[in-house]
Amino acid sequence: MKIALISPNPHHLQDLQLSLESQGHSVQSFEGGKSRMAPVAEQSRPDLMLVDGMCCDPHELELVEQVTSSHPEIAVLLMCARQTPEFLLQAMRVGVREVLPSPVPPEALQAALARVAARIATRQPAAPKGDGRNSGGAGQVIAFVPCKGGSGATFIASNLACLLAADQQRVLLIDLNLQFGDALSFVSDAKATTTLADLAGSIDRLDASLLAASTIKADAGFSVLAAPEDLSRAAEVKAEHIDAILRLAATQFDFVLVDLPLGLNALSIRALDRAQRIFAVLQPGLPYLRNANKLMQAFQSLGYPPARVEAIVNRLEKNSDIGLSEVRRLLGNVELHTLPDAPRDVSLSINRGVPLASLSKSHPVSRSLDDLAQRINPREEGSPSLLGRLFRRA
Repeated sequence: MKIALISPNPHHLQDLQLSLESQGHSVQSFEGGKSRMAPVAEQSRPDLMLVDGMCCDPHELELVEQVTSSHPEIAVLLMCARQTPEFLLQAMRVGVREVLPSPVPPEALQAALARVAARIATRQPAAPKGDGRNSGGAGQVIAFVPCKGGSGATFIASNLACLLAADQQRVLLIDLNLQFGDALSFVSDAKATTTLADLAGSIDRLDASLLAASTIKADAGFSVLAAPEDLSRAAEVKAEHIDAILRLAATQFDFVLVDLPLGLNALSIRALDRAQRIFAVLQPGLPYLRNANKLMQAFQSLGYPPARVEAIVNRLEKNSDIGLSEVRRLLGNVELHTLPDAPRDVSLSINRGVPLASLSKSHPVSRSLDDLAQRINPREEGSPSLLGRLFRRA
């Protein structure tokens, strides 16, 4: 990989260059600050630009954005001695891939370089949408992102997981809402004895057996990796844990569905990086649409190709103040899926901890979810519907 190093500290430059060259990278070093980024990008055209000495002043990121917007093919990593949540969020918005500590530990740098290398290796046209059936290779990771609280992302992710599993697929639902996640309760009354926090705590011995033992079996072929019950344990889960778990899960399951919390952070971005499909979930209201637009801009800054991002408009009413045509106009060319409004029946499903299709296969919401499941995992022509298979198994 071709790497450009920029730092005002000559000792940092020398140490980083020696370390990176020993790993086989082609490295150019430039002493100076962030003002050197633009000319280095123009002259050297590196795959990766590693910039040291950034502080927490968001105004400094204006020079960074000039590079990320003009050269989206260059991955920009910053090294910052002090990192505030506000600075990290602003850095993500201007297109920075990651913010590392300064000086950076060798293992953290190697992990970041591996992620950049993997991203470069996968720069190719996206697979046709809907071609999700696993043919023996890695499973498909699908992320569900709420645009606002109450969007219905957890209901949709959990019910889709059940429908996909009914089609004889191995499905894992991961609840990444670490503080207030309750995805398991949407499909089962079982209590999780082992959670995502427990698995993260044993990451050094992570293997297929440990992953399977850490999940709750909600149905045949359908497992759930639950969020921790204790709020304090959320801090134990790190971004590198999510990366390792998703990498392994994709080898063990046909579909890995990730229920993400509201907002973007280091953990959710790591899951989004792994996802082949990203569904933004919203309702047809202006607050949801405003947040959806912010999400789409963030996805663009993160370098996600438009073909990976779709939207689900939940609770769509025929006589809604904001119709589907208005949603299309405000969100642009993103592919839209819709679910009708049925608050009473959906609430009944959630309160009973039973997927809606198990209560009523003919319900309009069940039918809409079945259509979406078919797009994700197309069934062979003439085969029974997912809902039909679900009820034959019941």
